[in-house]
Amino acid sequence: MKETRKSLAFNVPYESTRQLVLSGFETSFERELDKRNRQVVLSRLIPWDKICGIYLRKVPMSSTGRPAISPRVVLGSLIIKYLCHSDDRETVDQISENVYMQFFPGYSSFTSDKPFDASLFVDFRKELGLSTINEINEKIVSLKTQMVSEKETNS
Repeated sequence: MKETRKSLAFNVPYESTRQLVLSGFETSFERELDKRNRQVVLSRLIPWDKICGIYLRKVPMSSTGRPAISPRVVLGSLIIKYLCHSDDRETVDQISENVYMQFFPGYSSFTSDKPFDASLFVDFRKELGLSTINEINEKIVSLKTQMVSEKETNS
C-alpha cells in the first residue's frame, strides 16, 4: 500500500493589523486589489489582533519544531469555510485559487500553493474547542451589530 504524505502548510507570519505601512511599501495586494471587494472589506473590519489573541491563548506558539501556521491564516480559513458553506477540501482549494481569499487571511501576495492540508481543519476545531470558537464568533457578531447600528444611525 502506498503511503500518502500531507503537504506542509505554506507559512505566512502573523503581522498585526496595527503595523505601520509606509507609502510606497504596500504589498502588491494592498496596491492592486479592488478595495470594494467583499473579502477586502471584511478583512479590514475583523478585529484580527483580538481574535488572534484569543486563538493564541488557547493554542500558544511553540518555540521548537516547525513554525506554526499563522493564527490569522487558521482563523481566516475557518471564517471563509463557514461564510461560503463549503467543506474542508473545497475551502483549501478556494483559498489556493482565489487572490481575494488569500488576502483575507493575511497573505501579502498570491501563491498557488495550498495554505495547508484540508485534514488540518479537524485539528483546528479540536484545538480551539467550541467555547473558543464561540468567543471568536461573539467578537465578530458584536462588530457586525455595531456596524449595522452605526449604518442605521447615519441613514
